[in-house]
Amino acid sequence: MAVGPDVLAAWSERLFRAERERRPVEPLTDQEPGLTVEDAYQIQLDVVQRKLELGDEVVGHKIGLTSRPMQEMFGVGEPDYGHLFRSMAYASGAVIGYPLMQPRVEAEIAFVLNKDLKGPGLGIHDVLRATEYVVPAIEVVDSRIENWRIKLPDTVADNASSGCFVLGDRPTRVEDVDLQVVGMALYEDGEVVQTGAGAAVLGHPALGVAWLANKLSEFGTVLRAGHVVLSGAVSAAVNAKPGSRYVVNFGRLGRVEAVFPEREGEA
Repeated sequence: MAVGPDVLAAWSERLFRAERERRPVEPLTDQEPGLTVEDAYQIQLDVVQRKLELGDEVVGHKIGLTSRPMQEMFGVGEPDYGHLFRSMAYASGAVIGYPLMQPRVEAEIAFVLNKDLKGPGLGIHDVLRATEYVVPAIEVVDSRIENWRIKLPDTVADNASSGCFVLGDRPTRVEDVDLQVVGMALYEDGEVVQTGAGAAVLGHPALGVAWLANKLSEFGTVLRAGHVVLSGAVSAAVNAKPGSRYVVNFGRLGRVEAVFPEREGEA
């Protein structure tokens, strides 16, 4: 049975309120087993529109499900994406004050574009030519779905399980680093908890950005100059602990760090 527009609007309202009130909801797919990925993207866009109407601003996109194990877990053959807002952005070293419920930390490479990227048919070199610089990034993923009990339509509707993000402050030109082999170590309070490399993202992080630009072209959307693209996690996510400091070190790419408050609501 098709899911009607009234049902989609009701779910966008529930997810919007869930984030603002820090009250997770049951999985959408438990209540609406006929929910498709296309339906879920419509819910995501409805929530995006609600935030824009309140004065927030889209400053980029994030890519999820870029690793083969994650795609196999969800039974899909391609990544998904979400929107990044100005309210989600933090400087390196900041205490995270975003309304989070069950946050996890991921290490990523962020691309900052210097010209628009419009698909379809884009590849690695198109992305590299359109990139002003890259920086290390921490994506704090979160879920408005209780206990992370998500299927693909759940995470897509929930803005690809976005929370907030932190960017490093040392830009690097793409011609000065091999993004495929650059290594990463993720530290929690000084202890290494994950390692990875750029190739973990679809074989090359720029491929993730190309996929996103090509996918967005199906909706008439373009990746804009000046926007940030989080290209995908280079290792597994780590559950964020209250009061802990997380540092991502990408070697010659530099480092980025974030601190989580001791108690909910602190900043």
